[in-house]
Amino acid sequence: MKCKEIIENLRDHFPEHLACTWDNVGLLVGSREKEIHRIYVALDATDRVISEAIKQKADMLLTHHPMIFKGLKNVTEADFIGRRVIELIRHDMAYYAMHTNFDVTGMAELAAEKMQLQEVSILQKTTETEDGPVGIGRVGKLPVPMSLDACIARIKEAFQVDTVKVFGFHQQPYGFKGQIKRIALCPGSGKSVIEDALKAGAQVLVTGDIDHHEGIDAVARGMAVIDAGHYGMEKMFVPHIFRYLNEALPELTVVTEKPQQPFVYI
Repeated sequence: MKCKEIIENLRDHFPEHLACTWDNVGLLVGSREKEIHRIYVALDATDRVISEAIKQKADMLLTHHPMIFKGLKNVTEADFIGRRVIELIRHDMAYYAMHTNFDVTGMAELAAEKMQLQEVSILQKTTETEDGPVGIGRVGKLPVPMSLDACIARIKEAFQVDTVKVFGFHQQPYGFKGQIKRIALCPGSGKSVIEDALKAGAQVLVTGDIDHHEGIDAVARGMAVIDAGHYGMEKMFVPHIFRYLNEALPELTVVTEKPQQPFVYI
């Protein structure tokens, strides 16, 4: 199957034009005419991932986060991005990224399903389509009201993470009588959706990247924030795309990176 045929299939379900304007998605390295038999799926195109994709004899690397964000003035081995591009070209491997176009068409819904949210709506609308609005994150009601402690436990189980960072734990019940009913979800970086979460009446925002000031300021305005990690919340991209490709394009062989958090707590 040609690379362009795989791209056309992905575009039908995760349209590139729905990506945010600042993003860089699509085919970033390689030829659309290349014959693809084996795809390696990962969250990031790191040196380790590219090395493993080569070992697996993959013809195409597919990641969530784009390896190339800014324009490159040169492609040399002196630069870590240039080194990766050279390695991909050297091994004739196409490289495709699907970032915020997947966030608005897949990631947010997956997160809401994992938390079993009800009466779900878009947290931050990004554009209008023929089928209606699309956007970043989701907001909805929990199946049953629960304490912040219970909500934390549910998040750990849903996203399979061992630890979370909580802003507002010591301030509970912060005006909500200890019962969480409505939460907002934003896998990845959630700083830009704090205002949207507050306007939507969320008592808790669950996201993957929150800075110190944004966290304490959100608590001061009556909303707890649970940071389950950027990797922790978005690693679900890999098994989801693995299943999707196996069902949609069964003639391909799909392999994935092994789950490995990119940092450790010491």
